[in-house]
Amino acid sequence: MEQRDVVIVGGGPAGAALAIGLARQGRDVLVFERSPAWRWRACGVFTSPVTVRALARLGLTDEELAAVARPLPAMRVETPGGSRFRLTYGDDGSLAVAAVGLDRSALDPLLLARAREAGAEVREGVSVRDAFGGRLTLASGGDQEPEIEARIVVGADGIRSVVARSAGVARHAWLGDRVGLTFHVADPRPDEPRDARMIVFPGGYVGLAPVPGGRVNVGIVLGASWTARLRNDGAERTVDAVLGAIPPADDDPVDWGGAERCDPIEGASPIGHGAARRHGPGWLLVGDAAGFLDPFTGEGLHRALVSARLAATAVDRHLGGDTGALAAYDGAMGARFRAKDAVSLLVQAFLGQPALFEHTARRLASRAGVRETMGLVMGDLVPASRALDPRFIAALLRP
Repeated sequence: MEQRDVVIVGGGPAGAALAIGLARQGRDVLVFERSPAWRWRACGVFTSPVTVRALARLGLTDEELAAVARPLPAMRVETPGGSRFRLTYGDDGSLAVAAVGLDRSALDPLLLARAREAGAEVREGVSVRDAFGGRLTLASGGDQEPEIEARIVVGADGIRSVVARSAGVARHAWLGDRVGLTFHVADPRPDEPRDARMIVFPGGYVGLAPVPGGRVNVGIVLGASWTARLRNDGAERTVDAVLGAIPPADDDPVDWGGAERCDPIEGASPIGHGAARRHGPGWLLVGDAAGFLDPFTGEGLHRALVSARLAATAVDRHLGGDTGALAAYDGAMGARFRAKDAVSLLVQAFLGQPALFEHTARRLASRAGVRETMGLVMGDLVPASRALDPRFIAALLRP
């Protein structure tokens, strides 16, 4: 049986970033990525400046970042009642970049290449069927399924994590079963700077984020009220209905009623999931595998890279004999994201009450200081606890 120090299941940003960190510390690292080559799948593309800075710390050059990240002045939120407000993520016009839309088809392979350069071994096109007790069974399709034994196994394999299921810690999301649909459309004016858009409609929302390569990423989230329609009409017709209802905007050149799709519709259901804990004897969870709540607040990519950084320290200490390192990682993740999770749940509660969300959107549109704080919280630029302060909530909701 093959013996390894660290096996990471999943080669997305969280898994690749962790592999880079551990390999740079001289650790023996093996990454399994189930896809033999990159393919489009439901994933986040919109993120704030903190993610760009984290990518730079992983070794991406300014030229590489410019190729994979398209600057976006703001995220504009639009409601069914006609309210509009812009989240600028701390940019008063003086910053080089506020938010960005990422080209995942370029970013993900680039991070895996960095992992290889750092000394990690990456095996693509390999699926892990089970990861119980530090022993991984690979899905070979033959009579003899190969096994690998690892001192520590890390689940970086997303919302349906094999590692989380093998450890018995996978849990349903708190927000119910929502469906996500995502794809790209052609951008008629790819060189013009413009806002990303988040358009709220009854029972769901759609995010539109320009990305490099002359495309706009479309991410649609549908709640329970859309379940029957999606089942009866199918994804194509449901997407057509959502796109056809996108209101025109002066700075948006896409004809949403007849937009040219660049790739097939990819779906995810349920979008979110939880984990009873993020660690156990000989295993850790990072990125979406450790729990994912809400694409509306866009925390996925930032959380993936933070978890990878914290996990790299914990795994290195664990391999060095620190018996409390994995539990310390779990505690650090809870401390870092507990308040942001509460904000995400609060946002979803408001979305579930259209009149309340409309009231809040009007207040955000008219109150610059409150809007600025909300943008900083949503972009992970300040502690999320600021949005839970009673004084902030009073300033947001008062008439």
